[in-house]
Amino acid sequence: MRKYLLKRVFYMILTLFLVATITFFLMKLMPGTPYSNQQKMTAQQIQIMNEQYGLNKPMWVQYLIYLGGMLHGDLGVSFQFSNQPVSYLIASRIGASAQLGIQAMIFGVVLGIIIGSVAAVNRNTWVDTLCTVLSIIGKSVPNFVLAVLLQFYIALKLGWFPIADWGGFSYTVLPTIALGVGPLAETARFIRTGMVDVLNSDYIELAKAKGLTRYGIVWHHALRNSLIPLVTLIGPYTVTLMTGSMVIENIFSIPGIGEQFVKSILTNDYPTIMGVTMLFSAGLVAVILITDVIYGIIDPRIRLSGSGD
Repeated sequence: MRKYLLKRVFYMILTLFLVATITFFLMKLMPGTPYSNQQKMTAQQIQIMNEQYGLNKPMWVQYLIYLGGMLHGDLGVSFQFSNQPVSYLIASRIGASAQLGIQAMIFGVVLGIIIGSVAAVNRNTWVDTLCTVLSIIGKSVPNFVLAVLLQFYIALKLGWFPIADWGGFSYTVLPTIALGVGPLAETARFIRTGMVDVLNSDYIELAKAKGLTRYGIVWHHALRNSLIPLVTLIGPYTVTLMTGSMVIENIFSIPGIGEQFVKSILTNDYPTIMGVTMLFSAGLVAVILITDVIYGIIDPRIRLSGSGD
C-alpha cells in the first residue's frame, strides 16, 4: 500500500507541474495585454507597468519566478482587481462556488440514485423508458440553456425565486438545479446500468430463494454494489462544481470563482488565470488520488497491479 500511495503522489505532483507549465506558456500566447487602458497609456507608462509586474523579464525568468512563488504559496498579485493577492481573491469567492457546487452535487446524486433505481427495478417498462428519456434529456441539454429557461419561466413568469444575484437560500435554488441536472443524469445512468447487472446475477436469485423481500434485495444487495463505480464519477464532478461553473455563475450573477475566472481571461489577468487553473487542477488530482486509494483499499488487486508487484 505504501509503494502504491507514493507512486500515486508522484503522478499527482508531475501532473500539477505539467499543468502549471503548459498553462503558463499558453497564457502568454493570448492576444492583448493586461492593461485595459493601454490606448491611453504612453510607452513610458507601459514600460513602468511592465517593470512593476515583472513582464519586462524574459519569459523563462517569469516562469521560474512563478514556480518559485507557487511553491511558497504565493500565487502573485492580480493586475485588474485592485492589485490584491490572487490567494485573497480566490479565498473571498470560493465560498459561494463551494456552496453552490455541494448543493448541486447533493441534488444530482440523490435524485439520480432514486431515478436510476426506479428504472432498474422496473426495467423494460414504461417507467424505465421514462426515466431513461429524462436522463438523456438531462445529459443533452446544456446547463446554460436550462438556466435561462429556469430564469424565464420559474423566476420571471411565476416569481417563485429570484432571477439572479446572491443572497439567501432562495437565490441558490435555480442555479443549483441548473448545475445539478448533469450529475443527476450521469448518476441515474450509472445506477440503472449497475443495478440491472446486479439484479441479473446468480446471488440475487439465491437471495430471492431465501425469501428476502424486494426492498431488502434492492437496498442491501443491488443498490450497494451499484454505488461502488459511482465513486469515480462523484469525485471529479464535485471538484468541477465546487470550483465554479463559469457560465452559470455569470448568468445568475453569482460572485464565485467561475465569474472571476471569466473576467480574468477577458482582461488577460495572468496571475488570476493561473491561480484559478491551479486550484481546479489541485482539487481534481487530489480527488483522483483519494479515489485511487479507496479503490486500492476495496480491491487489493488494483493496489498490487498499480505498484508493479
